[in-house]
Amino acid sequence: MIERVEVSVFTTTAWTAVDPHGHRHPSARHEVREALLEITDSDGVVGRVQVHPDQLRPAVLDSIVKPVLIGADPWDRERLWKAMARKQRGSHGRFTDRALGYVDTALWDLVGKQVGQPVWKLLGGARSRIPAYASTMCGDETPGGLSTPGDYAEFAKQLVEQGYRAIKLHTWMPPVPGAPNVRADIAACEAVRDAVGPGVELMLDANHWYSRTEALELGRALEGLGFYWFEEPMEEASISSYRWLAEQLSIPVIGPEVAWGKHMSRAEWITSGACDILRAGPTDVGGISPTVKALHLAESFNMDCEIHGDGSASLAVLGGTDNGRWYERGLLHPLHDFDRVPPHRLAIADPLDADGHVAMTSSPGLGDEFDVEHIRKHTVERW
Repeated sequence: MIERVEVSVFTTTAWTAVDPHGHRHPSARHEVREALLEITDSDGVVGRVQVHPDQLRPAVLDSIVKPVLIGADPWDRERLWKAMARKQRGSHGRFTDRALGYVDTALWDLVGKQVGQPVWKLLGGARSRIPAYASTMCGDETPGGLSTPGDYAEFAKQLVEQGYRAIKLHTWMPPVPGAPNVRADIAACEAVRDAVGPGVELMLDANHWYSRTEALELGRALEGLGFYWFEEPMEEASISSYRWLAEQLSIPVIGPEVAWGKHMSRAEWITSGACDILRAGPTDVGGISPTVKALHLAESFNMDCEIHGDGSASLAVLGGTDNGRWYERGLLHPLHDFDRVPPHRLAIADPLDADGHVAMTSSPGLGDEFDVEHIRKHTVERW
C-alpha cells in the first residue's frame, strides 16, 4: 500500500534557459530549482519522477493527490488515474494533465521496482532498442548557434556524424525579430536537405504560428524536399484547419501535440481526418497509462503514433509497444552538450549508440538514476 507522497524542491545546475515565449536555448551555467516526486509503499519501495516545481504545489498534493493515493494499492493504476482525472474538474486549472502525468509515471516506476522489472517490459516488451531522431532547439540570433540556414546545415551534418539517421528541425520563433517566416523556414529546410542528402529522414515542427495558407505553402515546399512529416504549423484548437491541410498535402501531417483532452481528443483527430500520424506523450495526455491507450488507438486505425518528448517515460511506452518509428532525442543545439550529466543525476536516461539507437533500460522501473544524496543535500522545500 502507498504510505507517503512527497515532493522535494532542490537546487541544481543547468546550462539552458527558457526565453519569454517558452523556447529553450543554451545559456551560461546557472542555478535552477527542480523537484522530485516520490511515492513510497509500505515496504519502503519508492517510485520517483522529476517534476516541474510549479506543477505539484502543496495545495494540489494535499487536496487531490494524497487523498486518492494514500492507503491505495499502486497496482490499481487505472482506478487511481480516473479518480485523479475526475478531480481536475474542481481544481480550477491547478491540477494539470502534466501534473497528472507525473503522478501516473511515478506509480509505474513504483510497481516496476516492486517486481524488479523495467516498465517497458510491463507494458508489453515489444522492442529493446529504438532509433532516435535528433530534435533541434529553435532558431536564434547567436553566432555559432542556429541563426542562419547555413547553421542548420552544418549542425545537421554533425548530427549525422554522431549516428542520427533522422532529424527534426525547430526553426525561428518569437522573440526572434520577424519570426515566424515561411520563406526563412523553407530556406533552412532546403539547406539541411542539401547538407545531408536523401538518405536521412527530415521533419519540421513549425510550432503552430501560421495561418492555413502559410501552412499550405510551407507544407508543399516540404513535399518537394522529401520531408517525412509536418508538425504543428497552426493552432491545434482548430481541428477543421488540420483536416483542411491534411486533405491537400501528400506529406504526412502529425498531431496533436498540446491539444487538451488526453487520449480522447486524439480519437477525435483520427476520426476527423486531421492527422496522418498521431502525436501523444506522457506529459501531454496525463501519463504513461493514457499514452499507451493513444498508441493502441492509432494502431487500430493502421496509423503510427509518434511519442512527443524525451526521457524515461517516453522510452518506456516506445519499448512496450511497436507503434511509432522513432524516439525524440533533444532538444539539441551546436552550443549545448546534451549528454552532460547534471549533478542531481548519476547518468542520462537515453545514451545514443554509434548506430543512432537508444537502448531500453535493464533496471527495474523507469531506470532513471537520480543522485538521491545530492538531492537531499540541496533540498530547499519539501511538502
